[in-house]
Amino acid sequence: MIGKRIEEALNAQIREELSSAYLYLSMAAYFHAEGLDGMARWMRLQAKEEVAHAMRIFDHLVERGGRVSLQALPEPAFQWDSPLAAFKAAYEHERYITERIDELVVLAREEKDNAAFQMLQWFVAEQVEEEDQTRKAVELLERVGPDGRGILMIDQKLGARAG
Repeated sequence: MIGKRIEEALNAQIREELSSAYLYLSMAAYFHAEGLDGMARWMRLQAKEEVAHAMRIFDHLVERGGRVSLQALPEPAFQWDSPLAAFKAAYEHERYITERIDELVVLAREEKDNAAFQMLQWFVAEQVEEEDQTRKAVELLERVGPDGRGILMIDQKLGARAG
């Protein structure tokens, strides 16, 4: 049986992961509206990953006899000043999620919950990848600046992301 503090914290993280998916879907809609379908595809795939992350935690709770308690999602932003601004927001969001995961790891240690600690190690590694991907997109967009041709080249590159 899972402890109450871990159960509550993991339920909160399910909300964070689903909120991430909601944010990335909003970014996808923004990119579609801007005619940047490659970036939109990238964000749609990112949203799909975030839902999978939420389900990983959901399943962990169920397997441990915990109760999943879904919480309301905040309304995400829907407009950004530029593709760079959107990807900067995504990068900052991933850094925020990393902080939440790190807090869960500390809690799992405090509660001596080895099963949660082990499950969270996957998320620790995943967040390194998540931050790296969004940071690299930001760096590419910073290099080209507002140049339309450069943005279109990056759009094509990001659209080639494997699903």
